[in-house]
Amino acid sequence: MKQYDAIVIGGGPAGMTAALYLLRAGVKTAMIEKLSPGGQVLMTEKIENYPGFPDGLEGWQLADFFQKQLDLYPHDTISDEVRSIKVGSPYHEISVGDEVVQAKSIILCSGARYRKLGIPGEQEMIGRGVSYCALCDGNFYRDKTVAVVGGGNSALEESLYLARLVKKLYLIHRREEFRGALCYQNKCFTHERIEVVRNAVVEEIVGENEVTGVAIKDVNTGENKVLDVDGAFIFVGFEPILDFVPEDVEREPNGILTDNEMLTNVPGIFAAGDIRSKLCRQVATAVGDGATAATSAFAYLEQLED
Repeated sequence: MKQYDAIVIGGGPAGMTAALYLLRAGVKTAMIEKLSPGGQVLMTEKIENYPGFPDGLEGWQLADFFQKQLDLYPHDTISDEVRSIKVGSPYHEISVGDEVVQAKSIILCSGARYRKLGIPGEQEMIGRGVSYCALCDGNFYRDKTVAVVGGGNSALEESLYLARLVKKLYLIHRREEFRGALCYQNKCFTHERIEVVRNAVVEEIVGENEVTGVAIKDVNTGENKVLDVDGAFIFVGFEPILDFVPEDVEREPNGILTDNEMLTNVPGIFAAGDIRSKLCRQVATAVGDGATAATSAFAYLEQLED
């Protein structure tokens, strides 16, 4: 059974930053990432608010920069899915794929998944007109009509990307006011291909073998109608990926509870990035979380040695 001083679970900005800091400190480290390193950054067409890049850069480029820097230091990468964690002392056991590895410290950076609306037709139509990633699926709707559901930065940014491809886009939000940044709101509200539908909730994804419409309800008047669309892109927030996290680790519906140093209530287990219960979920905050978690993990390992 392989043993490490630290294992980082998740290869997004938080995880790669944590691993980088640990490796630079000389800690025997492994990273576990079941998909390609980069996390949700890979599904972001352009990042415009990461410091140091005034002209912005594409998500895959930033992920590539992170990975190149990490590759300067020898480390193990396990490309599989974590199934469970067994809390122990001084080693925790991690079941990943068909093997079990041990680590004195674990940094949880598995991030979050897109939240679903939970309405009729949504689950059935995933891959047949329902999507949670404009960059992944937008090209299938070139010169077609789509709906985007949501009112935050993700919904607005993805709408702007899709508006380059589609013939028409309905931007549907359940409130009058949007939560997203004003710069994105202004671009969406003045775009010739985007029609903003306020104070409306989507009650059903319509279609049999593929999406043909979205049924919406005006929250003020109660009026119901169906918008004819070829696809529906849903961006209504995220939920932390906690499936494998042991019950010993305290959490809220919004994510794992940590202190300011990224410590959980379980000795030797830390959390960073979107898996944490916090308000701001951005690349910049994920990087800060990762650096802090690695520093705390290093201090914890030193205490074990003493």
